[in-house]
Amino acid sequence: MPGMSTAVIRELADAEATEQLGAQLASAATPAVVYLHGDLGAGKTTLVRGLIHALGYNGKVRSPTYTLVEPYACKPCTVFHLDLYRLADAEELEWLGLRDMLEEPSLLMIEWPERGEGLLPTADLSIHIEYSGSGRLARMEAATAAGEQLLTGLDET
Repeated sequence: MPGMSTAVIRELADAEATEQLGAQLASAATPAVVYLHGDLGAGKTTLVRGLIHALGYNGKVRSPTYTLVEPYACKPCTVFHLDLYRLADAEELEWLGLRDMLEEPSLLMIEWPERGEGLLPTADLSIHIEYSGSGRLARMEAATAAGEQLLTGLDET
């Protein structure tokens, strides 16, 4: 139903569990915009690494803290990993080529989306990772059909 959203919560014991969650999301990868929320060191890049490796990319997946965006040629679509932590102004998204990223079938994994507020497209899926004891808690909320599809890989776990 329009306006409805689906929320899924997962406990993540360690970095391996966080990468595994990313891999599970990859099993239903579709062009979408995913917002990643969480404190520094919470595991946002670790989750993206799991997703990108599960989509067949074998190289190193680094945090784009300084480059702001890293593209990965994957199937079924290109993954753009954005880290907007160091973004001084949301207008810089134009310089980064956001419009071009949105013109091709792509999966945008966006850390610190609040820094691009007003210029970023609405999220299909929002993932909040927070500290919980010695592990983490991931709360995932789909706002569109594309976001719902990403969550379908979690049903079997």
